[in-house]
Amino acid sequence: MLIDSYFNCIIEFLTQCSMKRQNVRTLSLVVCTFTYLLIGAAVFDSLESEFEAKRYDFLQTLKKNFIKKYNVSSEDFRMMEIVIIENKPHKAGPQWKFAGAFYFATVVLAMIGYGHSTPVTIGGKAFCMAYAMVGIPLGLVMFQSIGERLNKFASVIIRRAKRYLQCAHTEATEMNLMLATGMLSSIIITTGAAVFSRYEGWSYFDSFYYCFVTLTTIGFGDYVALQNDQALTNKPGYVALSLVFILFGLAVVAASINLLVLRFMTMQAEDAKRDEQDAQNLAAANQPVTFDTEHSTSYNMQGKLLSNSNYTNEFDETASICSCTCLGGARCMNHEPFADPDFRPTDIIASNLSLKRASV
Repeated sequence: MLIDSYFNCIIEFLTQCSMKRQNVRTLSLVVCTFTYLLIGAAVFDSLESEFEAKRYDFLQTLKKNFIKKYNVSSEDFRMMEIVIIENKPHKAGPQWKFAGAFYFATVVLAMIGYGHSTPVTIGGKAFCMAYAMVGIPLGLVMFQSIGERLNKFASVIIRRAKRYLQCAHTEATEMNLMLATGMLSSIIITTGAAVFSRYEGWSYFDSFYYCFVTLTTIGFGDYVALQNDQALTNKPGYVALSLVFILFGLAVVAASINLLVLRFMTMQAEDAKRDEQDAQNLAAANQPVTFDTEHSTSYNMQGKLLSNSNYTNEFDETASICSCTCLGGARCMNHEPFADPDFRPTDIIASNLSLKRASV
């Protein structure tokens, strides 16, 4: 019982060490993330803060000149601001007819959240919350499933391409799949940027920025498609193209994220399995095996002597650890013939050495 308790303590200690390594890994990720946030904040501060101050001064100058030129009070000017801001979404047409509502539902399910149009009534807000609670998990599962199918399709294409090129290794590796999905994502973003630049009148860089922000579900809302020239009602083809771009693009991005998450989970599982195997090996290496002799002698699993014993003496090399009661006589069938035919164990029997039966 004492030995069992000892080894249980060892296994528990090794498990705690493994958990400590996992805690260190998690803590390292947290530290790296916050460090990355600090670096990002410093870079954005240096790039945007000065321009923001200049833009604010410019807008304040325009406001003062407008009020002075048209003799408008501050309250009237504030009312004009509210009217202009609230009227902006209606430039796209009715936001809550079926086409606009379907576009809004897609944005909610995809967790993009542009903020270009929001429900105003209490019933609309309540239904939006309930709809999101069901729709967001459903959308995540759908995009994840489509991403897995895309990865499967890409692996088939890669294997056939490698066979056609007579490569030595024809299996599709994770790196091959990541390169394939990365290239497909790049093609979708660059093609979508060209399309939106054509229909929205944006520069190509701004269109590329919009596509990236949309497919990564950041959704700032500073650039939103289908918001000009009554596009929701007058351009049904463009509306369908925008919805296909969002849904298919998110599926491809989900395929890339699926590979990254799978790789990370594989690394975590491999680390946990390796830690468990190390703990088992270390516990097995230190487990004693005791031979039942007059003087107890313990060996570990590697055969090293753990405790002192008076069992050893000058005749040890002729002693047999056997399950029978003999000392290796010639008429015992449990023994193989001796390598030396002239050797007889009667010499041992006649000596003063006292040997007892030993069992494992």
